[in-house]
Amino acid sequence: MTILVEKPKVVATVEDQNETSDLVLDGGFVVLKDVAGNDGCVKPEALVSNDEFIAPEINAFGQTFRDYNAESERQKGVEEFYRLNHIHQTYDFVKKMREEYRKLNRVEMSIWECCELLNEVVDDSDPDLDEPQIEHLLQTAEAIRKDYPDEDWLHLTALIHDLGKVLLLPSFGGLPQWAVVGDTHPVGCPFDGSIVHHKYFKDNPDYNNPKYNSSKYGIYAHGIGLENVLMSWGHDDYMYLVAKENGSTLPQAGLFIIRYHSFYPLHKCEAYKHLMNKEDEENLKWLKIFNKYDLYSKSKVRIDVEKVQPYYFSLIEKYFPAKLKW
Repeated sequence: MTILVEKPKVVATVEDQNETSDLVLDGGFVVLKDVAGNDGCVKPEALVSNDEFIAPEINAFGQTFRDYNAESERQKGVEEFYRLNHIHQTYDFVKKMREEYRKLNRVEMSIWECCELLNEVVDDSDPDLDEPQIEHLLQTAEAIRKDYPDEDWLHLTALIHDLGKVLLLPSFGGLPQWAVVGDTHPVGCPFDGSIVHHKYFKDNPDYNNPKYNSSKYGIYAHGIGLENVLMSWGHDDYMYLVAKENGSTLPQAGLFIIRYHSFYPLHKCEAYKHLMNKEDEENLKWLKIFNKYDLYSKSKVRIDVEKVQPYYFSLIEKYFPAKLKW
């Protein structure tokens, strides 16, 4: 199947932002614009591949992807996760976590060493996957590499996007799952109704605080830019801090993907767009492309780690120092 999707520019001038170019893709995990909207609902006939990667119609548990209402062995645990997440993710909590973890005083190690640590991590918030995280990282990276062979920064971004989940490990503070994984959302403004299991926000101390709920902007302003908005604390923001503070040379689109890949209310439902600026709008195009691979590459397909490792070593060397502070 030949698939056409819009390819955003990594760096664009104001004049360029209204121009788009079509990229012919010839692989799996790509979703046609006319068969899938921002809600991620995909017609099965669109998910066809002519190579080794086959985009699945259902997840590893026999359910459609991101179905938080389907009955499965993981759903009760997922809902309990979001209950705790929505109660405890307050503006003050997020400020405290950012101040603590931006010190980057836990350990020094390479990107690949951190990848290997993720073999110890399973994400309790994910209804689609119960495999060790390193499997998902490589599935996502290899799927993108196949369809975007010239965008090496995007391959590496896919590999490292979930590395912040090491926050679950004792050497990184052993944070509870609700403070590390799951969908993210802004704090300091109203909790949008599109957020998964929204009903549990009623027990969040910020829910009835007039400072955060007097308008849809809360403490922010129209077009303030997402970099000036506090997000619920988790692995996204932590890995963004690690990459930025250690001097990564990834393009801004890569850092944006790392920081906001779990911000499903935005890239699935287009909530909170009133807080975005022009740069956010350009970067969001790349995030939406990335998200299709991040979501639909969750499968039981195994990746030969030894075979692909040299390639990713070269990318790590290109975009990161040998050792990073975490």
